[in-house]
Amino acid sequence: MDAGYQAKQLKKDAPAARPSFPRVNWNWLGVAPFFLFTFLFIILPASVIFVGSFQDLRGNFTLDNITGLFTPYILNSYKLTIQVSLVTAIGGAIFGFLLAYAVTIGGLPHWVKSVLSSFSGVASNFAGVPLAFAFISTLGRVGLVTVFLKGLGIDIYNNGFNLYSFWGLALTYMYFQFPLMVLTIIPALEGLKKEWREACENLGASRLDYWRYIGFPILLPSLLATTILLFGNAFGAYATAYALTGGSLNLVPIIIGAQIRGDVLNNPNLGYALALGMVVIMGLMVLLYSLLQRRASRWLK
Repeated sequence: MDAGYQAKQLKKDAPAARPSFPRVNWNWLGVAPFFLFTFLFIILPASVIFVGSFQDLRGNFTLDNITGLFTPYILNSYKLTIQVSLVTAIGGAIFGFLLAYAVTIGGLPHWVKSVLSSFSGVASNFAGVPLAFAFISTLGRVGLVTVFLKGLGIDIYNNGFNLYSFWGLALTYMYFQFPLMVLTIIPALEGLKKEWREACENLGASRLDYWRYIGFPILLPSLLATTILLFGNAFGAYATAYALTGGSLNLVPIIIGAQIRGDVLNNPNLGYALALGMVVIMGLMVLLYSLLQRRASRWLK
C-alpha cells in the first residue's frame, strides 16, 4: 500500500509534459537564395521562352514560329553561329591545352603558372563591349597595331585581314576562350600521376608511347568536355559580336535581339522560338559535358 501510494504521489507531483513541436531546419536558409536565383533567372525565363514559342502576337497557339526556324535565313544563322563556336572552341582548346601543359608538366617556373592562372581568371570573364572596343582600338582600321604595321609598309587590311568579318570575330572570341581552357584543363593535367610515367619508362616505353596509350586516353574525356564548354561559351555570346560587327554577321543571338526589340524585324515570339532552339542545343551540350566530366572525374580522385 505504501509503495503504491508513493508512486501515485510522484506521478501527481511530476510536471506536465510539454507538447512537442517539429524542429525547424534553419540550414535551408543557406540555399534559399540559390533556389530563388534559379527560379527567377533560369526556370521562369525558360518557361516564358517555351510558352512564347508556341504563341502568336495575340497569345493564340500556333506552330508558325517553330516552322519559321527551318527557313533558309534562320538555318544559315544557326550554321554561322555553330561554325564560329566550333572554330573558337577547337582553337581555344588546342592553344589553351598547350599553355596549360607548359606550366604544369612542361617544367616552367612556378611563378609562370601563377601569372597565367591569374591572367586566365580575368581574361575568361573579359567580354562584351569592352573586349570589342579593345580589339577595335588595337586591330581596327585605325587601330594601334594596324597603324604601326602600316608604318612598316604592311597593310593587313589590303592583305585580306578584316576584324569585322568571320575570322576577325573568331580571333576576338579566342581572347576569352583559351583562358577558360587553361583554367579547366589544369586540374586534369595535374591529375596525371607521376608514377604512371615512371612505370612506363621502367617498362621501356618512350614518351610518345606514354602519351599515346596512357596520357591522352585519360585526358580525352576532359579535353572533349572542356571543348564542349568552350562551344557553349561562344554559342551564347551576344554583346561582343554585336559591338564588334554591328549586326553584319547574322548570328542567332543577334537575330534574337533584332526580333524582340528591333524596329524592322519585330516578332518577339519568333525570337522566343530562336532562343528555344539555342536552349535545346545548349542542353545537348550540357548533357554531353556532364557525361564526359563524370567519366573524367574518376582519374582526378
